[in-house]
Amino acid sequence: MAITASMVKELRDSTGAGMMDAKKALTETNGDMEAAVDWLRTKGLAKAAKKSGRTAAEGLVAVVVEGNKGVAVEVNSETDFVGKNAEFQEMVSGIAKTAVNVADVDALLAADMGGKTVADTLTDKIATIGENMNVRRMASLEGDTVVSYVHNAATAGMGKIGVLVAMNGGDEAIGKQVAMHIAAVNPAALSEAELDASVVEKEKQVQMDIARESGKPEQVIEKMIVGRMKKFVAEATLLNQQFVVNPDLTVEEAAKEAGATITGFVRLEVGEGIEVEKEDFAAEVAKAAQG
Repeated sequence: MAITASMVKELRDSTGAGMMDAKKALTETNGDMEAAVDWLRTKGLAKAAKKSGRTAAEGLVAVVVEGNKGVAVEVNSETDFVGKNAEFQEMVSGIAKTAVNVADVDALLAADMGGKTVADTLTDKIATIGENMNVRRMASLEGDTVVSYVHNAATAGMGKIGVLVAMNGGDEAIGKQVAMHIAAVNPAALSEAELDASVVEKEKQVQMDIARESGKPEQVIEKMIVGRMKKFVAEATLLNQQFVVNPDLTVEEAAKEAGATITGFVRLEVGEGIEVEKEDFAAEVAKAAQG
């Protein structure tokens, strides 16, 4: 039986399966729609698709360093429990190693990992573990020396926060200390030059509005703003922050004393920026009871 585009669309709409999976299901079942749905369910593909709309804000960040390149990858799941699952951890480790050789998330999802694409591997794991999962983001970093650190580690190389630090000179010890500082303080940028101009302008406007509330003259306010913005930059940029290991020094000064120049960093935290809608189960029950 010829498999038409409309049949594939109908099956995709009813199961949420991918186009190629839907076409294969129809081919395998000679166009029988009900049998195709069962085929997808048997393969775990329909089940995975139904879970794809659920919020995945937990999971792990994995970091891998190979030579002078490091990569950090965030793989999300619905619950923190799955992050402790050895099967999930093994998959995340494989994804991170694969990410070393690709440029972005799209390329990573299409990359081969043990004979399957990363995207197909995720789909299979969704079906077997029973939660929605996704590769949310990745970031890579290169330098003369790249050092990694994982905070709140679930197992080697992965945890809730993953950090990479690139530097010239120095050694593993200072790199690790700086990485721990980044995990704790979460700087917005490496230096003032790398701060987002819109963020700086917004902060300046906020400080101007606050200062004007004092009723002071404009020339006084302008001087106040200079000092406040200098403080903002110092608190927001890694090189200018007080080093958590030794607050008498800035991070830049501490690195210099150790013979290092920090050239870049990456920090990924699981679920950062994801809005999770809290379910009110009691309200749902009450609404259902009212008909």
